[in-house]
Amino acid sequence: MDLFIFQTVNQFALRWFWLDTLAIFFAQYFEYILLISLVFFLIKGFRRYWPMLIQAFLAVILSRLVIVEIIRFFWGRPRPFLENNINLLLTHSATSSFPSGHAAFYFALATAVYFYNKKSGLFFFLAAFLISFFRVFAGLHWPSDILTGAIVGIFSGWLIILFSRRYFLTSLKQ
Repeated sequence: MDLFIFQTVNQFALRWFWLDTLAIFFAQYFEYILLISLVFFLIKGFRRYWPMLIQAFLAVILSRLVIVEIIRFFWGRPRPFLENNINLLLTHSATSSFPSGHAAFYFALATAVYFYNKKSGLFFFLAAFLISFFRVFAGLHWPSDILTGAIVGIFSGWLIILFSRRYFLTSLKQ
């Protein structure tokens, strides 16, 4: 199933210049725009959004640097371009692809933002989906890498929000 979905998505790479350009933009560069947009939260309302940024930072660390790395330590999975003849749009080192660090990172970020601002959170979830989808399109990840990364990211974001609201923010009120 993973191979079928991957081939269904990746078959359109290297066919149209405009689609390849769009895929490269979302897979490699859109993430910087997303991170810069976090600055606007601070400009909009520093007092209201600084806890969100701290929680987002902690969720990202938990998802990408802890959970993803633990999974990769125990289960190394080759990237699609190492095992198959595919349409590769971007170069990448031959590191383990499971789970997707990008998906874990950006879904954790989206989850933290969503708990503070639903409308912006939905934008961040859409952005995380686009980044993740186009990394499959570009030949860097299997769909199951993305799905697992998204689950890790959402779980990490939720866990950090739950923990901080229960223990940290409650102790500030007392």
